[in-house]
Amino acid sequence: MIDSHCHLDHEPLLGNLETVLKRSKEVGIKKILTICTTFKSFENIIRIIKKDDIIYGTFGIHPHETTNNTVKKKEIIQNVNKDKKIIGIGETGLDFYYNNSDRKSQISSFEEHIKASIDMNIPLIVHSRNAENETYDILKSFNNKNIKILMHCFTGSKNFAEKLLSLNAYFSASGIITFKNSIDLQETFKFLPIEKLLIETDSPFLAPVPNRGKKNEPSFIKFTAEKLASIKGLSSQNLIDKTTQNFNKLFSK
Repeated sequence: MIDSHCHLDHEPLLGNLETVLKRSKEVGIKKILTICTTFKSFENIIRIIKKDDIIYGTFGIHPHETTNNTVKKKEIIQNVNKDKKIIGIGETGLDFYYNNSDRKSQISSFEEHIKASIDMNIPLIVHSRNAENETYDILKSFNNKNIKILMHCFTGSKNFAEKLLSLNAYFSASGIITFKNSIDLQETFKFLPIEKLLIETDSPFLAPVPNRGKKNEPSFIKFTAEKLASIKGLSSQNLIDKTTQNFNKLFSK
């Protein structure tokens, strides 16, 4: 299995990294992608990716952080080039639910990340909440550039998913698909082609059932994999094989 999105620089994961990695390997995780959210986050990620061969990282500024972490395309590229194990750009995007950063700075930052992703030809990890139309319109405006789009922790509508498929996007399922009230989301993932799906924990957030309410960690991804396999009518191993292949295809340099 591959955890395509987690935050190893957050506690309690960072302070227990050795144990977290041990449990991850015990359940069969072969790669972990730890995601950058701020410049300070990236300093930790550069150190974390050296801890174990299975850990990879990204550079990006989360939409919550764009007001205080202004970044341009050139700087994004420079940071990605600091280590060959930095394999993606993000997480970036739009969050108009919390609006922790003003919308103008979120949009400007998102566009800079997109430009860097295009120039480097590496995946763009996109966060979108309460901003379906705006997210799609911005991505579509760059559509002729063949962006490698990964919609992280996808919780959008089926209509949004259909529009994103027209942009050749990939979609990552988190523990949210295991929640009892996520029937519409489960139907959307049932609709999405298996060739476009990845799995993630977003740990330490969003622990899947049966661990909902606990601090999440990469090893819990097995529960999300099992649920997605059930939704897709596949064996767990087949689902794991497919999502692993998809990750390796998307993130191949």
